[in-house]
Amino acid sequence: MLQSSIPAVDYGDRLQAGVLIPSGNPVAEPELRAMLPPGCSMLVTRLPLRGSSKTELTHMIDRLEAASELLADVRVDVIVFHCTAVSTFAPDLARGIRERIERASGGIRCFTTADAILAALSQLNAKRISLLTPYIDEVHAREMVWLEANGIQVEGGANLGINTNTDMAKLQPEEILGWARENISDAADACFLSCTAIKSAAIIEPLERICGRSVLTSNQSMVWHLLRSSNILDSVEGFGRLFKRSGSEAVSA
Repeated sequence: MLQSSIPAVDYGDRLQAGVLIPSGNPVAEPELRAMLPPGCSMLVTRLPLRGSSKTELTHMIDRLEAASELLADVRVDVIVFHCTAVSTFAPDLARGIRERIERASGGIRCFTTADAILAALSQLNAKRISLLTPYIDEVHAREMVWLEANGIQVEGGANLGINTNTDMAKLQPEEILGWARENISDAADACFLSCTAIKSAAIIEPLERICGRSVLTSNQSMVWHLLRSSNILDSVEGFGRLFKRSGSEAVSA
């Protein structure tokens, strides 16, 4: 009788992920948790990021080792560096981030948002995308270069010129949906709503219905890759074709 009165708490008995996110980002955690199936949890550590200048973005990884060591103390199953603008800053930067995390954590498996995005695009066989970002021009342009260096053609898109995560987070889903539907190219295979700090999770499926194409977001791609690379094949409803098309397939980290 006593046992039945104890409320259930999900401690992540199937998977515990350590996640490194930008300090000014209030959106990633609620969106990621909304997509995680039962038995999967995440433990978050922040790294400083207050703007979108080259200096701000590159300084975010200054404390990468210290943050990774803290997550290693908990013995998480995997560590994710979760910032799109930083992990896509240059074609080879994601690899360097992975190597630093692995060394600092004593060999814990890791990946970045950039890795997850490429895996998701590959899963959907998307070779031409419309790139929609909230970023300033320089960051948007760098992400285009990164995509093209990885064999993805950018077919149109737009950016909003917003500098900080906190201001990006002020955009409401309805605003993002209306803006996105006006900026998706007919030549694109898919639409990529980039950035972990915009409230995009709720509009993935509505936008897919409107544009007739797969829609990817940074947070959705990260959770999909986290689960599939951990051999967790649960169906996740409400967050787009990516989860539906890959419900029975595992991927490599």
